Amino acid sequence: MATRPITAEEHARVTAAIRIAEAKTDGEIYCVVARASDGYFFPAAFTALIAMLIASLTVAWGLEHWWISIRLPHFVMAQMLASASMLALLWFVPALRIHLVPRRLRYQAAHANALRQFLARNVHVTAARTGVLIFVSLAERYAVVLADSGIDARVGQHVWDGVVRDLTGHAARDRLADGFVQAVEVVGTVLAEHFPVTPGDVNELDDHLVEI
Repeated sequence: MATRPITAEEHARVTAAIRIAEAKTDGEIYCVVARASDGYFFPAAFTALIAMLIASLTVAWGLEHWWISIRLPHFVMAQMLASASMLALLWFVPALRIHLVPRRLRYQAAHANALRQFLARNVHVTAARTGVLIFVSLAERYAVVLADSGIDARVGQHVWDGVVRDLTGHAARDRLADGFVQAVEVVGTVLAEHFPVTPGDVNELDDHLVEI
């Protein structure tokens, strides 16, 4: 996904898109982009240690097969040294960790982070329960649109799936800001159709893209 920083001009574009979209609806749109949703040290270390154990058993079987003798203390010390080196590498080079974590676990972590942001940013406490979170976690290559209960009752999941598909496509081409602008426009159109703006509508959430 996108790797370059989002510029101030791109932040301003997303903010403008949110304000234009919300001018036509009582709904609220909130955007969050996370560089990563977890540190992944422990799951990566677990995977690496399991792989090292399997490799050690394979080496031990090979040594036995070829009648090569090695003292047990030396073999154990070699395992401990290799394990310590691997853990140190994962500790000091965090970028390696996510490659040792299964995709399902990465997506679970990203989705859990999206839910945390939905609650922490008060998207769930709008007056008519019409808040929408557009969330991207770059390290996991994950995006989701979370809508509050007032919207879910009227809008099918396939609508949000289309928004996510286009958003991740933009992010894959390193055009994340363009993806957010388009996502906001589509979400705004959907909200305006089901929840058109009414007199006295109040802006309940901040209109900007949050980076965490």
